[in-house]
Amino acid sequence: MKAKTLPVAIAMTTALSASLLVVSSFDNHAQAQEDEFRWKMVTSWPKNFPGVGQGPERLSELVDEMSDGRLTIEVFGAGQLVPGFEVFDAVSDGTAELGHSASYYWKGKAPAAQFFAAVPFGMNAQEMNAWLSYGGGMELWNELYDDFGVDVMVAGASGVQMGGWYNKEINSVDDLDGLKMRMPGLGGEVMSRMGVAIVNMPGGEIFTSLQSGAIDATEWIGPYNDLAFGLHQAADYYYYPGWHEPTVMFEAIVNEDAFAELPADLQAILRTAISDINQSVLDEYTARNNDALETLVNEHEVELRRIPDDVLAQAREHSADVVAELAESSELATRIYDSYQAFQEKVEDYHAISEQAYYNARNPEGDTAQ
Repeated sequence: MKAKTLPVAIAMTTALSASLLVVSSFDNHAQAQEDEFRWKMVTSWPKNFPGVGQGPERLSELVDEMSDGRLTIEVFGAGQLVPGFEVFDAVSDGTAELGHSASYYWKGKAPAAQFFAAVPFGMNAQEMNAWLSYGGGMELWNELYDDFGVDVMVAGASGVQMGGWYNKEINSVDDLDGLKMRMPGLGGEVMSRMGVAIVNMPGGEIFTSLQSGAIDATEWIGPYNDLAFGLHQAADYYYYPGWHEPTVMFEAIVNEDAFAELPADLQAILRTAISDINQSVLDEYTARNNDALETLVNEHEVELRRIPDDVLAQAREHSADVVAELAESSELATRIYDSYQAFQEKVEDYHAISEQAYYNARNPEGDTAQ
């Protein structure tokens, strides 16, 4: 009789252990659901600045709403917690868990990062998003940042930018010689080879520098942001197209350790919210730029000018050299360039008979801004 009860006892013990395991697992999951996380997000933009500065604010609001307050993100503008050009270091060393910026600001740490911000005469926002999501670009971007203890996600785009503000008229390449200009990234390197003295500074310093004569010209983003900065009060001539930045892709950089500490659902919420602002920032620029341009031209009498053909031709020539040299700077840079270039060639072939052909059909008269 006793011998027969032993298997029953073992079975009951096993069932009890399994039940305790389920309860323990449930308790751990419930605990993870109850944990609250308070993050800091540093940016390279003035607090609440239109477009690029609003993206981080929207991200914070979305994450708070979707997580029911379990993950909150306090957003700091440039200079509030760290200077705008120190965002990457702040996230890497854990001063802040999250950052919003543009990768060409880190060319001193990772030169190939410039491929992911803006390439002169390169891909636009639509094409860049396609490469990053479906062409292997995002994987290469994260590989580039592996040594710095951060992950990266694309978090907005400017669309095609303007060519810049000048305090003198540009009629030929010769007029660029000796100019002092604020222009970051690969575009700045191209302009330096055309005789321009490049000066780098955060956005918040541009107006004062242009107004005081510390610089003779600048590019910022486009009409929406340029009007907000009042750049029309400091320069007379506004040039297009923005060959140097067919878009800038903004980045959300995340401290790896902080991200790993989040439960899986909060990780998913953060990724989803970042994906949302990636589109909404671009949408805001598309919606607002032309209204701002009309205000600049019609109310403030800004001189809107097209960059002369010889300037564009020389810029294109120098751009090819600058990009090729960057591609040769490391084995990873070569792989990034090869991937980027192959994808651009592919989308250009299709866009020639789709996007470009449609624009030509919609507007057969061509450049109506002349």
